[in-house]
Amino acid sequence: MQLNEKVAIITGGGKGIGRAIALAFAADGAAVVLAGRTLSKLEETADVINKKGGRAAAVQTDVSHEKQVERMVAETVRTFGKIDILVNNAGIIGPTANVVDINLNEWNEALAINLTGSLLACKHVLKHMIPLKSGAIVNIGSERGRTGDGKSGSPMRTPYSCSKAGMVALTESLSVEVGKYNIRVNCVTPGPVKGERIMNVLKAKSQITGEDVDELLASLVDTFSLKRATEEEEVAAATVFLASNAASGITGQTLSVTCGQRVLF
Repeated sequence: MQLNEKVAIITGGGKGIGRAIALAFAADGAAVVLAGRTLSKLEETADVINKKGGRAAAVQTDVSHEKQVERMVAETVRTFGKIDILVNNAGIIGPTANVVDINLNEWNEALAINLTGSLLACKHVLKHMIPLKSGAIVNIGSERGRTGDGKSGSPMRTPYSCSKAGMVALTESLSVEVGKYNIRVNCVTPGPVKGERIMNVLKAKSQITGEDVDELLASLVDTFSLKRATEEEEVAAATVFLASNAASGITGQTLSVTCGQRVLF
């Protein structure tokens, strides 16, 4: 087991990709603390892990509030004695709208949860990792934050895209800062992941453009080399790898998990 005896915090751990990551970490031997805003979802996932013989705890946390992040970290140390791994997964999809129609509060919320929350989690977890000179941080970004070739953009998803681009920059900057403490920082950038979230995005786009949701989905799938969307478990597997000793020589890197997505939509 790659993560045996490790202790991991997973933000946004109650559903979707975060839940898949939590289940994968627990199956690989880690004790996991699930953090997020919806306590019932966190407790449900923790119960699944504990009933299978794993170790899991739920801590209700809004990562955009620093005091709540501090409490999350303190409760993790109090419950499991240490923190070896942080997975910054908490995030919202933000508005689907043209820039001229975006409400400033929607912009601020997307950045506060998707990017600032990750910064705050890193800040307070590192206070425990640095003295031990050991640790791994994995940020969950998005391919929407990696459009640097000038050939494609992410129309109507600007707040989300900017927040996820910030996750890549946070990964690269922080990896340089903490490398001397034997702490690794990497990023996973999924493409569209099969599930409720991507369907909500397509429905929101359909309402604006008038395009049929099924046609949007078909056009999206056609942009993947594998002709299918990524599964949550595939993102989780990449995250386990980057958090484990199998990736001991990898830091400051971004790993795409996209089923070969060629263009954004």
